[in-house]
Amino acid sequence: MAGIAGTWPALLPLVAFLVLMGGCCAATTSPAAGDEQSDGAGGRRRRRAASVMVPITILKSAVDEGAVCMDGTPPAYHLDPGSGAGNKSWIVNLEGGAWCSSARTCRLTKGTGRGSSDHMAKEIPFTGIMSSSPAANPDFYNWNRVKIRYCDGGSFAGDTYNKDSGTYLRGQRIWDAAIRHLLSIGMASADQLLLTGCSSGGLAVILHCDEFRAFFPSRGATVKCLADAGLYLDAVDVSGGRSLRSYFRDIVAIQGAAKNLPPACTARLDATSCFFPQNIIDGINTPIFLLNTAYDFIQNFRDQMVASVKGFSSSKRNGLFINSCFAHCQSELPGTWNNAAGGSPAIQNKGIAKSVGDWYFSRAEVKAIDCPYPCDKTCHDII
Repeated sequence: MAGIAGTWPALLPLVAFLVLMGGCCAATTSPAAGDEQSDGAGGRRRRRAASVMVPITILKSAVDEGAVCMDGTPPAYHLDPGSGAGNKSWIVNLEGGAWCSSARTCRLTKGTGRGSSDHMAKEIPFTGIMSSSPAANPDFYNWNRVKIRYCDGGSFAGDTYNKDSGTYLRGQRIWDAAIRHLLSIGMASADQLLLTGCSSGGLAVILHCDEFRAFFPSRGATVKCLADAGLYLDAVDVSGGRSLRSYFRDIVAIQGAAKNLPPACTARLDATSCFFPQNIIDGINTPIFLLNTAYDFIQNFRDQMVASVKGFSSSKRNGLFINSCFAHCQSELPGTWNNAAGGSPAIQNKGIAKSVGDWYFSRAEVKAIDCPYPCDKTCHDII
């Protein structure tokens, strides 16, 4: 697999396309006119128990704050309300789906569901950690589960307008408007919260974890974060270059993201460095769990990854599950997030869902790092 890292520059456009359209993210087919499920006022209509699809809510009120998708349409989210003991518990999931790093890629993206709520599916399935099945998701199935749709191309960190492409890059405003809206419809009284996301959404979780905790300053709520497949590394590849660094530099620049990156990092490093999780995670004060494969289809630098989490893993409040599989995003897929015997990738006989649950509820400390590839026979390789 080492050869894949060396071909990174040539694979970058393909990888961006795969992540943009990938199966870990929701479909983006265009809804028919008049099919919106909510006007953004906060109505929470319960789905029939037999349905696995969750309707979209268009957050029209966010437009007044300049919180808009790339094409100027309102942002959106999907909410499956909690029940019973989960009524006051919330999962907030930040959708992933690549980045826009140039006027050309931003222009191309704004006409898709990753840049316009007009092109988002009017309902999407909730699976994995977002599932309402107690068998598949025993720890979180009855929580309020929300997916904030990704339509800014900058991991919810940008705040600018790009004249060359005619695109609004307002991820930071979308993040703020969506969270404040959720607070207004019940999340303010939550006693348990978990911010999650995978891929570019996983990176967004790392960037916003402490911000999320700050929305609950005076209450005794348990607030934690789960970043899935978000541990992108600023590492030298086998060609001797740092291909991902140049890509991230372009993202930070066009998105105007520098001012929104964690200040503890930007006080000592340049903005591009502070878009890389390895330079952020040690400074996060909120408990956070990193779920990552050491042989992700975007990067496969196992030794560098293990080294990058050494300081992070020394904190008892943090959790870690790095397996030696060839996959990307494992918390939202039913094949990798489940408790069935032999159904989930496992480290020392403990699967992903059980590991995250044990960590969140403080049932056990979880600092799991797999042996090197190809020793793990429990993998669900996804590529």
